[in-house]
Amino acid sequence: MSALYNGIERPAHTPDMIEGLRDDEVFVFGSNLAGMHGGGAAYVAFKKFGAVMGCGVGLRGQSYAIPTMQGGVETIKPYVDEFIAFAGEHPEPFFYVTRIGCGIAGFRDREIAPLFKKAVGLDNVCLPWGWRKSV
Repeated sequence: MSALYNGIERPAHTPDMIEGLRDDEVFVFGSNLAGMHGGGAAYVAFKKFGAVMGCGVGLRGQSYAIPTMQGGVETIKPYVDEFIAFAGEHPEPFFYVTRIGCGIAGFRDREIAPLFKKAVGLDNVCLPWGWRKSV
């Protein structure tokens, strides 16, 4: 299954592995506030997509960091809300949201997916498989 965005066929769900991005695509990953991108999707973002060491929030290169390591789900929500607002205000890029918080941070998909409820209506935000059912 796929979707058309800006005249380009895109996957309906964020792929499990993203090896490369088109010029208008952004890799959205879970980070820590210190921006130490040493493992998981954060390391991929740093090595491949322009994430910057020391920057744990927001857009850098073709990556967007959402902090997930600072506490419970309630501490992640404001950063997710900020991302959703950003994506809504910037319809040019296409955002692939990875399973933020569901790796090294230790959260479950059912805890994080509902935070992205408001992203479901955005055509430029692609969520992981199963998350749309959980929002």
